[in-house]
Amino acid sequence: MVHGLDHVVVAVHDLDATAKAWEGLGFTVTPEARHPWGTANRLVQLDGFFIELLSVADESLIREPGEGEFSFGAFNRDFLKRREGGSMVVFESHDPDKDRAHFEKHHLKTYAPFSFEREAKAPDGSVRKVAFDLTFVTDPLAPGIGYFTCRNRFPENFWKPDYQTHANGAVAIDEIVLVANDPCDHHEFLGSLMEQREMRVTSLGLELKTPRGRIQVFTPDAYSRLFGQEAFDCLPDDLPAIAGLVIKCRGIKARKVIAGSDLFGLTLVLDPMEAGD
Repeated sequence: MVHGLDHVVVAVHDLDATAKAWEGLGFTVTPEARHPWGTANRLVQLDGFFIELLSVADESLIREPGEGEFSFGAFNRDFLKRREGGSMVVFESHDPDKDRAHFEKHHLKTYAPFSFEREAKAPDGSVRKVAFDLTFVTDPLAPGIGYFTCRNRFPENFWKPDYQTHANGAVAIDEIVLVANDPCDHHEFLGSLMEQREMRVTSLGLELKTPRGRIQVFTPDAYSRLFGQEAFDCLPDDLPAIAGLVIKCRGIKARKVIAGSDLFGLTLVLDPMEAGD
């Protein structure tokens, strides 16, 4: 079963300033929530996909990973020591045990099972429990990008129409954009992770379709031509990296590109939603 895109993690130093910037672009952003290991987040919910704006709220609570473990908090803490921006790509999961078995069959680096619960505040002020099962894997050729699958155990408590409604008409994820010096270096890992063996290879890079959105892996030159010099100038030196998001919006007539220099390291593209999208 091909995994659809679930969310992307955007690691930042100032969570409220980042949320304010996204709100200034017409997005609804959820209230702050805390993880038990010291990170805090605010979310932008779309149609089955969300952007997780994340910061380190209390570094003293972050535990270093033990043997065979992956530490979400430590990974993002260390990421923020280098830069801000997209830190992790997340795919939906319906069965973490099956995910793990599939990853191990394809010789991907896996880690100990990880689950957690937290409280989420609804638009009416009520508090509901949400819980998630995460299955982490790593690409040895992309140490700066985290990957995992995520099973949402209480989707009815997580997704809220009021949070999924945005003044700019944003509806759905279209693309998560990665940039790599040689995109084809990552086709085997991504194909195994997504359980997707059909992919499109062009002179621009690599495209993998999912039931919800696409992963695009572009060369630096292709990224510059497609998204502009200002977006290109925001690329980190340590490629591959998560460079941007493309979001489909209702009610806009032309593409709008917000370079990462204006949005805490992640370039955002708002595209008009067309008939059939």
